[in-house]
Amino acid sequence: MSEDQSRKRLGRGLAALIGEIDRPAAPEKPSAVVAADGKVPIEFVSPNPKNPRRHFGDAELTDLAQSIREHGVVQPVVARPSPSQPGRYEIIAGERRWRAAQRAGLTEIPLIVRDVNDRTALELAIIENVQRADLNPVEEAQGYQQLIDEHGYTQADLGQVIGKSRSHVANTLRLLKLPPVIHSMLVDGDLSAGHARTLVTAEDPAGLAKRIVKEGLSVRQAEALAQTPAGPTPAKAKSAASAPEKDPDTLALEKLMTDTLGMIVSIEHKAKGGTLRVDYRSLEQLDELCRRLKDER
Repeated sequence: MSEDQSRKRLGRGLAALIGEIDRPAAPEKPSAVVAADGKVPIEFVSPNPKNPRRHFGDAELTDLAQSIREHGVVQPVVARPSPSQPGRYEIIAGERRWRAAQRAGLTEIPLIVRDVNDRTALELAIIENVQRADLNPVEEAQGYQQLIDEHGYTQADLGQVIGKSRSHVANTLRLLKLPPVIHSMLVDGDLSAGHARTLVTAEDPAGLAKRIVKEGLSVRQAEALAQTPAGPTPAKAKSAASAPEKDPDTLALEKLMTDTLGMIVSIEHKAKGGTLRVDYRSLEQLDELCRRLKDER
């Protein structure tokens, strides 16, 4: 069997397991340390040290704990037998529920047990969190990178298994190139992934990120700003000095199109006709431009 066929089979197997994750909790059974799909003492359950999700908002946990006090844990936590501590379980999906259940004072928690290896446990954790939009962009990128580094996945493999496009995986991984100060802004929710992607090739990504937050710029405005060089080189300055000055109408049209597209647009008039130039910084921008042109037909 080829590696590609193995990946496809793996993807189908993961899809089946994810289907199990969304199954409602079974009716309450007598407490037992070892349980198939019943309740387990909460102290016998531990978080996965490789869980891609690292940040759990205090207000979010407080709200969920209050709900659990009133209605119980509606959806079971998914776990596997601990590979290092016999008789205990390691969470695959549902750490937030487990934390909130502790905060709510529960002594038992409903559990679905799955006997899977390290790679599948990490895949399931990433898929479950991505599907629920529980990961911030940095955690998602770090989770993808972890699968690549530890289990030899390609970006195409990840896209297939996780149910995302290859371009989404590639663009998410690019966020890891940004400085820590921008990662912090992503984790805190001050900056969106769309904004952050425009900063990857910017000359001063940290400074531009602060300006985006301060001025409340849109993604398109951030893209246009990121494409504006910090200052002209001597050659460019000489060329600009020798070029004829553009009339106000042309400059206004360039600005309008730049703001609309989120890409730098330049217009050059000639004796007959002229040239319209659109500078894009990524294939994602080019795809967006093509989509817009297609939609306008």
